[in-house]
Amino acid sequence: MKVLHVEPGKGLAGGGQQVLYIVEGLRSRGVEGVVACEPDGPLDTQLRAMGIRTAPTIYSGDADLFYAARLRDLAAREGADLVHLHSRRGAVLGMIAAKWAGVPCVTSRRVDDRLSSPVSVWAHSRLNARVVCISDAIRRVMQNAGVPADKLVTIRSSVDPAPWQHPAPRPEFLAEFALPDDAFVIGVVAQLIPRKGHRYLFEALSELASERVRVVVFGNGRSQAELEQMVAQLGLGAVVQFAGQRWDLPRWMGNLDLLVHPATMEGLGVALLQASSAGVPIVASAAGGIIEAVRHGVNGLLVPPADVPALREAIALLLADESRGVEMGRAGMALMASEYSAGAMVEQHIALYQGILANRN
Repeated sequence: MKVLHVEPGKGLAGGGQQVLYIVEGLRSRGVEGVVACEPDGPLDTQLRAMGIRTAPTIYSGDADLFYAARLRDLAAREGADLVHLHSRRGAVLGMIAAKWAGVPCVTSRRVDDRLSSPVSVWAHSRLNARVVCISDAIRRVMQNAGVPADKLVTIRSSVDPAPWQHPAPRPEFLAEFALPDDAFVIGVVAQLIPRKGHRYLFEALSELASERVRVVVFGNGRSQAELEQMVAQLGLGAVVQFAGQRWDLPRWMGNLDLLVHPATMEGLGVALLQASSAGVPIVASAAGGIIEAVRHGVNGLLVPPADVPALREAIALLLADESRGVEMGRAGMALMASEYSAGAMVEQHIALYQGILANRN
């Protein structure tokens, strides 16, 4: 069995990381694959460093019909038995390419917003052998949009816990981000875009009665200037720092006292899996697939989306009772080991591929 994986994204955020897990896991189990991705981008570079073959393929947007032709030719040239599209970027074009190449198509859906058009609904329904949803929440969204239930399967995103369980010493962490010794450090790991809800955290901080709290915001995105201005207007300049995109995040995550994820929409939230693997308690919105990664009262606390008072109260609760946060961190590590292992995710993909190819013959 040979799989052509397609990930046109230019970064290496949650979805890109899942591609790494899947492709490496498939290779270790004898499933051959090649990855079509942005030439010399972070994913291409990382895959090649791992010894995984890539096929650099430029994607110029959803109107780039030549992208479909390039993927069709690549699938034929590689002798692919199946095409797996890992991103919504160029997904419909990828489905058309697989159809032209005469091979079955699998598309992963990682976001919980509705399909953008009737054409997209038709393509997901008619041009895919299966649509892989990374949470049951996404599966419901897809079914409500009109994609037949028998086309949908849930395979949750995963995390390799090992890199997250060996953080740098606490003094090194404090020095790296210029934090005081007694700081209660809240981390936010998300793109700086509106649906990630950073503004709700900043509003909550403005009335949080503690001088110990410091916030490190990891990530970048189009809303950065707006969020930086908001921090300044709220007088939080000494509390919040924007650390940008950090590729060494496993060194620092385990030193956080709390991860806050106030997103209003979320497919699942890979940063939540990473935080739990690192033993960090979580406060998050009860939105989308977040409720599958964060079990209220177990590895974190859930609050209604965009509810600033509830968010403030949950943070204050764990700030006042740090031992409870430690217990939640331990519970999160156990949850990740039992339900979110990369090995289990890879085995589910292999079973899916094999079932599709068996039914085709």
